[in-house]
Amino acid sequence: MTPVIRVPGDKSISHRVLMLAGLARGDSRVENLLDAADVRSTAEVLRGLGADIPSAWSGRVRLPGDAAWRDAEEILDCGNSGTTARLVAGLAAGLGRSAVLDGDDSLRCRPMERVVYPLQAMGARIEYRGARGYLPIELRARASGALRTLRHRPRVASAQVKSCLLLAGLASGTLVEVVEPGRSRDHTERLLEAMGAPITFGPEDGGARVLLDPGGAPPALRPLDLRVPGDPSSAAFLVGAALLAGRGLRLEGVGINPTRTGYLEVLRRMGARITVTETGREGGEPVGDLSVEPAELRGVEIEPALVPRVLDELPLLAVLGAQAGGRFSVRGAGELRVKESDRLALLVSNLDQLGVQCCEWKDGLEVFGRAAPLSGSVYTDGDHRIAMAFGVLAVVPGSDVRIDDRACVTVSYPGFWEDLRLLSEEAV
Repeated sequence: MTPVIRVPGDKSISHRVLMLAGLARGDSRVENLLDAADVRSTAEVLRGLGADIPSAWSGRVRLPGDAAWRDAEEILDCGNSGTTARLVAGLAAGLGRSAVLDGDDSLRCRPMERVVYPLQAMGARIEYRGARGYLPIELRARASGALRTLRHRPRVASAQVKSCLLLAGLASGTLVEVVEPGRSRDHTERLLEAMGAPITFGPEDGGARVLLDPGGAPPALRPLDLRVPGDPSSAAFLVGAALLAGRGLRLEGVGINPTRTGYLEVLRRMGARITVTETGREGGEPVGDLSVEPAELRGVEIEPALVPRVLDELPLLAVLGAQAGGRFSVRGAGELRVKESDRLALLVSNLDQLGVQCCEWKDGLEVFGRAAPLSGSVYTDGDHRIAMAFGVLAVVPGSDVRIDDRACVTVSYPGFWEDLRLLSEEAV
């Protein structure tokens, strides 16, 4: 019997829904918000800035709008969440509120200059409290006046940078234009459009452009009323597990935003048979069901232009490459070195530990696949994507892959191990 699974709500959208709901003129009603550690960090940080967010959100939850934003009295702990730190920096700067943002040891090693520099160019008063370019940072309150207009052309496409700047412009009523060299995920733009914000966005000259023009005052945003789509990145790991287990699988209610489905393109090139059926839209986001059929996989080369659309799924794709025929490789993925861990280094070292031939490049890796059981221990460095990627190998008959920190998956997918078990050899 083919397993049918609903993955938890999209992490990226859940972060953004919590932030935007407080800016809306009225109460939002939202279902399927992701209840995981990273989103909990966002909720707690927003409470510190005055948002009224309930402590429990199973089922349908009401998120009050017209938040009474205030200066943060305590240090705002972003935990392990880079999305929280970078997007809230933009929100607090736009609101003109004072706050100190900090995080755990891992987050303190992730770059913040990419958002701090353009925010300072807009007139935000931000200082580093420790090493330049990293958390903790201090935002100083703005007594009066809006931020300055910003037209930003980053060297690397980044949804977090883009969303940070859009939030700053939104909260202060300031024009913001971002032109990216590639197309990053556009959840913020879609949600803002659904809320009635004065925003235009779309592909342009091989990249993407977004323009927010509030006209000098924060726009009146409609409340949200949506069910958060299932997280496509979480879904990807179950798709990969089904392929390795040689089993069919149906995933229902998954987000199929084209900026998030690059991994499906790669898997199809690897030989996977995956059918996508669109079933509706939520908050401007297309939603659908994924059906997976057993197939033999082959290695492929991922070109740099595709990397922004598969960045979170690259650990999974590399692990699948270890079980595919031929050579799997990716270049232009240096951003993986500054995620929750140095994912390139961890992928190569762990694959080597499992007996897979591979090599590491400055901006990518190469894996020589072999369809054989693997055995060994995996060091995750507390990174949920590394744990889930190598955990997928557990469904391969005869494999014995031991994950050192299984609990770290709670950052994005608390029920991952239970859902993965449905695809294991024992469930056949």
